[in-house]
This record gives sequence, C-alpha cells and structure tokens, in this order.
Amino acid sequence: MSSLVEAVRAGRTAEAVGLLDGLTDAERRVFLPELKELRKELRKAPWEMPARRAYPALHAAGAACETGAAAAATWIAATDMRWSQSSPALLIHILGDRDTVWLADVTHRLAGRPASAGVPYELMAGLVRLSGCPVPTTDAYVRGWVEHIGNLRQLGNTLLDRLRKDPHLAELVHAVFETEDIGSPLEWTSAEGPNSWVDALAQLTTEGVLDRKRTVDACAARLLRGGTTLDNRVFLRGLKALALTREEERERIADWLALASDAVPTVASHAQSVLGSLALDGELTPRRLAEMSDAVLFRPEKKLVRAQLVLLGKVLARDASAADEVLPALAQAFGHEDADVQERALKLVERYLKKVRSPEVRAELAVAADQLIPTLRARAVETLGAAPVAAASTVYEEMLPPAPEPARLAPTPESAVELAEELGVLLAAEGDVATFERALDGLVRHVYRDRDALLEALGPVVARRWWSSMDPEDVRRPDNRFSRTHHSFGSPAFALDLLLATVHDKVPTVTLHEGAQRGHRGGECRHSALSRAFDARIWEVAYRLRAEPLPFLLSTPSWSTGLLEPGELVDRLDAYRRLGARVSEADFAQGLLRVRRVDRAAAAAAAERAEALGTAEGTRLARWLTSESPTLPLSRRRASEGRVELEFGELLDLQEDFPAEFRALGRPVTSSGQRYCYHWSQDVERHWLAILPERRELVAARLVRDVSAVAVDDTRGAAAVLPSLAESGGVAGQATHLCVAYGLGARHPEDRLAAVDALLVLAARGQLDAARLGADLGELVRSGAVKPSRLAESVRTGAATGANATIWGILRHTLTALLADLDGDAKPAHARALGDLLTVAAECAEQSGARGELPHLAQTAARGGSSRLVTQARRLRSTLVEGLAA
Repeated sequence: MSSLVEAVRAGRTAEAVGLLDGLTDAERRVFLPELKELRKELRKAPWEMPARRAYPALHAAGAACETGAAAAATWIAATDMRWSQSSPALLIHILGDRDTVWLADVTHRLAGRPASAGVPYELMAGLVRLSGCPVPTTDAYVRGWVEHIGNLRQLGNTLLDRLRKDPHLAELVHAVFETEDIGSPLEWTSAEGPNSWVDALAQLTTEGVLDRKRTVDACAARLLRGGTTLDNRVFLRGLKALALTREEERERIADWLALASDAVPTVASHAQSVLGSLALDGELTPRRLAEMSDAVLFRPEKKLVRAQLVLLGKVLARDASAADEVLPALAQAFGHEDADVQERALKLVERYLKKVRSPEVRAELAVAADQLIPTLRARAVETLGAAPVAAASTVYEEMLPPAPEPARLAPTPESAVELAEELGVLLAAEGDVATFERALDGLVRHVYRDRDALLEALGPVVARRWWSSMDPEDVRRPDNRFSRTHHSFGSPAFALDLLLATVHDKVPTVTLHEGAQRGHRGGECRHSALSRAFDARIWEVAYRLRAEPLPFLLSTPSWSTGLLEPGELVDRLDAYRRLGARVSEADFAQGLLRVRRVDRAAAAAAAERAEALGTAEGTRLARWLTSESPTLPLSRRRASEGRVELEFGELLDLQEDFPAEFRALGRPVTSSGQRYCYHWSQDVERHWLAILPERRELVAARLVRDVSAVAVDDTRGAAAVLPSLAESGGVAGQATHLCVAYGLGARHPEDRLAAVDALLVLAARGQLDAARLGADLGELVRSGAVKPSRLAESVRTGAATGANATIWGILRHTLTALLADLDGDAKPAHARALGDLLTVAAECAEQSGARGELPHLAQTAARGGSSRLVTQARRLRSTLVEGLAA
C-alpha cells in the first residue's frame, strides 16, 4: 500500500494533498487504481466513523489524480462522497495549477449537473474566477448563486450591496427568470427593504444597473410561462415593484390579455386590474375589451368573473356606444354555473340592449339566453326576445357513473423471480389488497416449495432494507425493532418486512413464537379489534414460515374486496387434508370471515361438501355457512364535542369458536376510550375492510372518528378509504353513511372528492339511503362539524357527473333541517352560507324536473331583500311548486 493511500485511509487530508503537490499528471494517474479500490471498499463499509473519516481525503486525492476533465468532474460530484466532501477551498487549491481551458471544461461540467447533485456553489464560482470562463447559467449554478448571495449571515452589507458588486449580475439575474421553482430561495430573505430580492432588483433597475426593458420583459415572460404558486407570487411582486408606467402597460396589452386568460388567479387578477384601468381611461378598444371578457368570463373563479362584470358595467356606463361589441362577450356569462353571475350578466344586457344597433347582435344575445337557468330564461323571453322555453318532452334519466366491479385475484406468481419483483414493488409503494394478498400467499408457497431458490431471487429486493445488514448479534438483541413492535403493525409494508426478515433468519424464533402466542400487546383504541385480527394472521404466518411452512394460505381472497368464494375454501381444506398439513388457527378464522354467505344456495352446496371432508375444520365451515346471514348489532348515536358518533352493541356469532385475537371484532364499539393510537397509516385501512368484506358497517363504525377529523379538525387523508368502503359488501347503514357525510364536508379537496366517489358508488349499487345521508348532513351542519360551503362544493361536484336526482334527493332532507332553523328569532351560524346549498339544490331540481313542497322553503322565499339566500330560495320554490313560467 502506498503512503498516499495510507494517508487517505487514515483521513489525513493535508498529508495526502502534500504528497501530490508538484507531481506531473502521469505521476498522479499512477495512484488512481489504488484510490478506486479504496472507494469500492468504503462503499460497502457500514456508516461509521472509521470509514467516514477517509472520505474527505479520498475526495481531494481523487480530484487531484483524475487528469481528464470529464473524469475529474465525475469524481468531484460523486454521490457516494456527497456528504463527506473536502472543502471547496481545498479543491480550488488542488486544481489551481491546471490549464484554464481544462478548468473551464470542468466548471461547466459541474454546473451542468442537477442541483440535487449538491455541487457547492463556492467551488463552481471559484473555478469561474480561476479559468476566466463565461459564468454558467445552469439550474445548479443559478440556485447556488441565489442562495449564496442571499445569505443574511454575511455581515457588514445588504443583499442590495452584494448584488451591486457582483460582476456577473446581469447574466445571472436574467437566468433567475428562466429557472423553474426558484421562488423559495428568492422569498427566503426579508419581505421588504435592501435584503429583499424583489426590492433589490427593483432598486437596481431604477438605478440603471439592470436594463429596465429587459427586466420587465423577463418578469412578464416568466408569469406567462407559469409555475409553482410561490414562483408566481414572487415574480408578481417583482412586477408590481417595478411600478410600470402607463406607456409600459400599453406596450404589453397582449401579455395582460394572455395572463387574464390563462394565469393563476392572483396573476390574472393583476392583469385584469391593469386592463380595467386602461379600459376606463379609454386606452383599450371595445374589441380588445370584448376579447378580454371572452377569456375571463369563461374562467371558473367567481371573483374574477364578477370583477369583469363590474368592469363591463363601468365601461358601458361611460360609453354606451360600445354595446355592439361588448354585449356579445358579456353574454358568455349566461352559461356560468353560478346563477348570481347569470343574473348580473342578464341585468347588464337588459340595461344596454337599447343601445345595440345591429340586428345580428340582438339575435346573438337571444340565442345565448338559451344557457340561462329556467327562471332567468323566462325573463329573457320578454326582454331579449329569446325563444320560449319548450315543455319537457322526455322524462329525466339519471346518469350515474358505473359502479366499479370487484376483480378476480390473479393466480399467485409461479416463479420465485416474479414473486420477488412483486414484493419489491409492494415495499416501494403500498399496493392494494389484491396485490398484498397475492404476494403473501406467494411467499408462503415458495418457502414451502424451495426456500433456497426464493432467497436467491429475493437478494436484490432486500439488499437495501433496514434489517438486511443485521448480524447475528443484532438479531439476538432484546431491543431488536421486530421485538419492539408490541406485535402490532403500522403498515402492510412493515408486515412484509417481518415476513421477509423471517425468511432471511433476521428475527429470533422466540420473538415469532411470542407474537403468534401472545398476540396484541398495545393500548386499546377504536381500531384495536381490526388491528388484532390483521396482526394475528401475520405473526402466525411468520412463525409457521420458520417452524412449519404452510403449503398455501386458506384465507387468500377470491376477489379484490377480500371476499372468498365458499367452494374455493372447501377445495383448499381438501388439499390440506390430502397433504396432511396442519391448519393455522388465525388463517382459518380469517377464511371464515371472508367466505361469501349472502348467496345462500352456494353456501349450502359448499357446506355439504365441507361436512363430507370429515375434518374438524370442514365441520366448522359447514356450520358457519349454514348459520344465519350476517346481522348488524344494535346501535346508538351519540353527540360529543361537536361530533356525531356511533356506538355498536356486541355480536355473539363473532365471539364463538374464534381465536382470542378475532373475538374483539364482535365486542361493543363505544365512542369513549383511548383517543390516540399508533394506527397512523391509512394504507392499512383497506386491509381492515378485507377482514370483514360482508360486514363493512363493523369497520365503518371504527373509522367514523378518523374520518370526522377531515371536517372537524381539518386534517388530510382520512377520507381516502371511503371509495373502498363503498365498494365493500354488506349493509350500508348508519356508520357508512355517517363516514360519507363527514367526508363531504372535508377541508381538503382530495378528501371531498373521495367522499363524492363513495356517494356515487353507493348510488350506482342501489345502496345509498338519500334520506339518511341528507339528515346526517343536516345534523352535522347544525352542530358546526360540517361547513355548508364545503358541502356545497362536494354536492356540486357530484351533480356535475349527471347525478342531479341523487343529489337533490339528499339535499331536500338536508335543507329541511337547515331551513327550519331560519324560522326562529336567532340567526343560526350556517344561515350566511346556506345560499350556496340552495343554489346547488335549485340546479339539481331544474335538471331533474323535481316537483313538490319543501318544508320551510316558502317562508325563506317570502323574505324581503335580494340576498343570495333569498334569491336562491325563490328560484328553488319556483322550480318545485310553480314549474316553468307559463
């Protein structure tokens, strides 16, 4: 071993660099093979101090010995040395004697790497100074420059001062406008003053240090290109800070029009205000104003649309001669989803219709009126000469999205290599129930067939798992992580880790035996019963993999929902009998809970076959299949802390002849008890549904409080389980509907969308109780658990799929409860937002042809004023009672 490698291995960086000083390129290259061998050795070493301390010296020595520009850049930016590099100053010293052309090549190669490579800006900037090359304007260099020069820990001057002194200011500032997702470091400094990027660039532009036209053009172009919310906010602030003159605003009318049409709402609002100012000063032609209106009135943001209508009203008030060009564009709002917008647009058209000179324009306005809601359309017949509303010639037909069909599980992977690939995918990203169950059964089968072949196939999959590097001493440690799980799994991925680690002898047998025998040891919570059943099966499988491998699992479902066909379970028990295999208790219990029993004919036929097996398990299965169909326990609603929760009584059929860890499924569900638990992973909830695929209410009752948090506490993600809940089997009762009700009032759009999906699935399957869901929503809105505005967004989304009658059927019960509160002296908290729900209800009633009385609606419609609540109540009453205006 050379003295250089000895110094590097010991981490003596200064000594290693000193040994290389003064050597020629050829002499330095001689050391490369040894350095590369050391690097390979260190890659395999554990993450510990003796290995780590060699990296800075290795990094510096390799950079000095690599004489090709490409090889040197690759060594310097190597991933394996990223966290233990030598300092930029040392690297600059080492490379300082190289040719400037070579240095420039290395500089641009380093700058061309992605920012995630972590090449220090100080190194790149130092190489630019040494080589005298043009400054790179790559993503990595620009980001590094922004973060470096904006660092407020540099004392003695401000960001503005540092920018003034930068020799490459113009090139780098221009590159900032071209860099994606740069908003965060630009906003990191103080919001205002000389340490603010926005204010500093504006000041430098005012001083003439930066070319004004180029800066304004770059800022406008960046906003036109779009980007992240933060980027848009920063560059919009920058554009405003430049304080454009009226001449500069006029020069960019095309840009403002494009931004008003397509930019994010905040940017579009600014563009709208600039164009509005130009229009009111007579500097925007009616044609351009009409072009702008065509774009803005088509946008979904109500604030922008209403602001545009206000602008058009002001322009027409100043110059009514523009009516011929402006009113056709204004009529775009006739098709807006908001009835208030439609009415405002109609009022403007009616007010200035007499100023229209062209018969073609009048005809165009009359045709556009076909888009108005029925009550406004009836008015347009008289004022605009629109065609009368024709009587409905066809019966309304509900258009519900088709309900998803359960999928048959594909056969278990035949080869160990194919199984290993599926397990790798599952460990990288949580899969669905079907994928997990296939992989679980495949693991059991291949351990039984050929454990050595499976171990070979699993090698690449488990190489990077946290437990793979444990030595025998680590395995035996009492604080081994598998021994500290309290026999409860936070996620399906961790369950797979236990099974794979068991196959690789990384879990003590005593831990597996204890897990299989003692079961759940964690605290009690609402999910404990479901968690116990899931965990008991996993621990039992793990123990049998070690002690007595199973030929296959009895409980692998037939369908993606977790349902198991009774004939298949009989076939599996028969195969066990012929093989002389011992049935696992938890595996068989899970099979019983999954077997289809609602098809009484199929269940009876399978029961006869099971009885004929002559085994204890066959007799137990026959008795289970011929017992009464699954029933729901007695339930009670309970209000607590603004929430509505459910309590279920016990079910004896789930406590008789079942293992201890499964009996809790039949015990009462209460709203009291532990509020915090370790079941934080939402991925496992789909697997809980597959435990009881014909009794979803028992799962839903244990999830109600979790789902309620998306509405009451504004949490995110707990409603993701709702579509799976809707696709599950069994009665959709109080718990299922209450979960959907909470989801419809969720704070976050993705949770509301999941609830809408669940609602539509239940409706398509004929399992939606509209009266129950509507009453639940009314109760939750009155208690403050669900905000009417969020509920309105959800039901509007549902109606947009074509489910108008379904949504009306729900809202009529919700509104009955909420409108009743308006009859009293006290004004309820939800009164202000009730107009949104009435709007959706009116739209659905109009589309579906609903008729009849709605309690308390007449009193609301009879109120004075023109608030949204009153106008929409009148609209709904007109539709329900009076029908279309004669």
